[in-house]
Amino acid sequence: MRAILTVLGEDKIGIVAGVSQKLQELNINILDITQTIMEQNFTMMMMVDLSEATVDISVAQARFNFLASELGVEIRLQREELFQAMHQL
Repeated sequence: MRAILTVLGEDKIGIVAGVSQKLQELNINILDITQTIMEQNFTMMMMVDLSEATVDISVAQARFNFLASELGVEIRLQREELFQAMHQL
């Protein structure tokens, strides 16, 4: 199963490292990644593969919620089809 992981917040050291480390801990593979920094705003979007994940998507989101509070950012993990449906015109 593929999902979209988005990260939004104030730019600071350690965001990419923290998110990447959590993905590794959960055995979630990064398929594609893009990031942008606009002034002090950090945005990152990843397409990830959860087929080998050690937890289901709801548990993974809970772990990312905890990480988000530590990093001071917003992290959202959504199934690819849900993400696409929410962003169609």
